[in-house]
Amino acid sequence: MRILLVEDDAILGAAVRDHVAADRHSVDWVMRLDEAADHLASAAYDLVLLDMMLPDGQGIAFLREMRRKGSVTPVVILTALDQISDRISGLNAGADDYLTKPFDLSELSARLNAVARRYSGNPNPLIEIGDLQIDLAARTVTRAGRIVDLTAREWALFEAFIQRPGQVISKAQLEQRLYAFGAEVESNTIEVHVSRMRKKLGPEVVDTVRGIGYRLGNPG
Repeated sequence: MRILLVEDDAILGAAVRDHVAADRHSVDWVMRLDEAADHLASAAYDLVLLDMMLPDGQGIAFLREMRRKGSVTPVVILTALDQISDRISGLNAGADDYLTKPFDLSELSARLNAVARRYSGNPNPLIEIGDLQIDLAARTVTRAGRIVDLTAREWALFEAFIQRPGQVISKAQLEQRLYAFGAEVESNTIEVHVSRMRKKLGPEVVDTVRGIGYRLGNPG
């Protein structure tokens, strides 16, 4: 997933960013709401991790404005505010989940994956496509009973197709999902990743729609 982290605590922000990146997601980290707004206007994110107390305003007001403008991007609140009333306010403002600081990073991973599955329309973490068995929670793929070793980029790419079955995804959209702002992306990067995925998962796993992009295929 491409994730936007909005957190002004340098120590916590770095820990969350590194953990989320190690969990094979692409993450952009900002410390202010105005920066968050700029990022959301410039890139398509799969999920936002949002602190409630930022130097330039309240996260809950930012969230309400997101929803008022029609954004359906999933939002998970990260906050030190632990009163029941605070949680209710955040959820009523449009948050999809709520984590109170301090929190366990493993729990954060589980909640991110659960929210992503709900938005993909399939809350079941276990998926079968042809001879592939995919465990979205464990982030593993098995082919004909054998675990397939996917790199972080390959998994992120495969996950993008799984979450949008039947939909054509452009090369630009895939690049945005795989890489954070400032990352250098070579012109043939997506083609290389798709080629490697096909070698590992089968040539039918991804269809090329010439001149448009790629979509999930029908592996045997």
